Amino acid sequence: MKIDRESLQKIAHLSRLQIKPEEEASLLKSMDSVLSWMEQLNEVDTDGVEPLIHVMDEANNWRQDDGKNTLLRNEALANAPTKNSSYIMVPKVIE
Repeated sequence: MKIDRESLQKIAHLSRLQIKPEEEASLLKSMDSVLSWMEQLNEVDTDGVEPLIHVMDEANNWRQDDGKNTLLRNEALANAPTKNSSYIMVPKVIE
């Protein structure tokens, strides 16, 4: 597949990129080389090859999720931008 200037401009518009005129030639060449590489991959016989789901066969080692109260009230209130003596005050969001 060959990329032309019009296709490049359309891709740039969809990607919200601004391409300078002096960059067009190098981008066209790069995109053509990527597409030709993809065409080579399409020629590879993949019959009987299982799809790759995970790159590595490692399993997750899950830890127990234990809730702990490690932050004291005074420490939490010290970091709050607005507070009273006991609570963090937030702006009202529901009328």
